[in-house]
Amino acid sequence: MSTELYLLGWTLVLAIVQILLHSTLRTRETGIMYNASARDGAAPPPGQVTARLERAKLNLFETLPLFAAAVLAAHVAGAEGTLTWWGCCLYLGARVVYVPLYALGIPVVRSLVWLVSLAGLGMVLAALLSHY
Repeated sequence: MSTELYLLGWTLVLAIVQILLHSTLRTRETGIMYNASARDGAAPPPGQVTARLERAKLNLFETLPLFAAAVLAAHVAGAEGTLTWWGCCLYLGARVVYVPLYALGIPVVRSLVWLVSLAGLGMVLAALLSHY
């Protein structure tokens, strides 16, 4: 298995961690019985950190399909190399750093870290597109 596929796997683990972080905090706010119910009644508004973690999770889910497709396409095309390796490292590393920055409400730096993850995705795409 290539390093890029390995890093994609860890990115999927990060997605699961983000789902669990958000849902655990939300369950603490609403209670287990509400969470296990049909949730027909209105829930209390989410706390500040819970809402941030949800937005961070949704933000990951915006680019994760693109990243996964780019990594898989690069693998199938045989376009893996230094550029895809660095791109995957940047994407995953930035996405890991992004979660606590967002949870703590740190502006500007969080956006710069997001741009690093986007640059990583762009590197994988550039390697794929320049392979042909």
